[in-house]
Amino acid sequence: MSRPLSTSKPVIRSAFVLGSTSTVAMAICHELARSGCRRFHLVARNAQANASLAESLRRSCNAEVSLQISDLHMDSGLAAPRPRINGDYDLYLIAAGSLGDAELARHDAGEALAITAANYSGLLPWLTAIATQERLSRPGRLWVFSSVAADRGRPSNYVYGAAKAALTVFCEGLLLRCHGGPFAVRVLKAGFMATRMTEGKAPPALCAEPKTIARRLLKRPNRRGIEYIPFWWLMMMKAIRLLPQSIAARL
Repeated sequence: MSRPLSTSKPVIRSAFVLGSTSTVAMAICHELARSGCRRFHLVARNAQANASLAESLRRSCNAEVSLQISDLHMDSGLAAPRPRINGDYDLYLIAAGSLGDAELARHDAGEALAITAANYSGLLPWLTAIATQERLSRPGRLWVFSSVAADRGRPSNYVYGAAKAALTVFCEGLLLRCHGGPFAVRVLKAGFMATRMTEGKAPPALCAEPKTIARRLLKRPNRRGIEYIPFWWLMMMKAIRLLPQSIAARL
């Protein structure tokens, strides 16, 4: 007869969060704290917002919180110092990203490179630092937020979509590298969410609440694979991929 899991021993006791000041990352951090996570390492560009999140976690659950400032645009450079991650965490959450100015990126290479750094190349040093052979040989979890924009190029945001597509393929390779092992990789292809990034850019009816997403993710914390959130985006993107070019050109 199987024994129920003890509620006094949370599955995720520690979390490393890159992009911690994003709306969805903050929602996940608070949900983690409610479920028993007591150690956080928060990495973000906005020091003030990061400190505010840390103080909130300390007040709500007496969490041990360390902070780090990082700019993904700087991290993406070949000459940039490579990040190091001290210690092990039960969860590594990658939630950094930026839509940027899609219209400007069409003719401004600097903006195109900035969008790519925020959504792919700036994340590579961090992902490489996490995915050491030693760390992958032990139980742990990596959750990476990608986007449904990776599934098909659109004239309105193809630079962002290309960066997310590269991130998705990288993480899919990492997922397969970890197949059969104790370390679980979870690639989250997110649709519209009610965040600062999508404000005024997406129909409110299609925008999922970050708190709802956080609760759903933590219901199955050991899940691995590629996952659409909310789940109905899977069928929507299948339909969008089948659209003829004449229609897709108007998206």
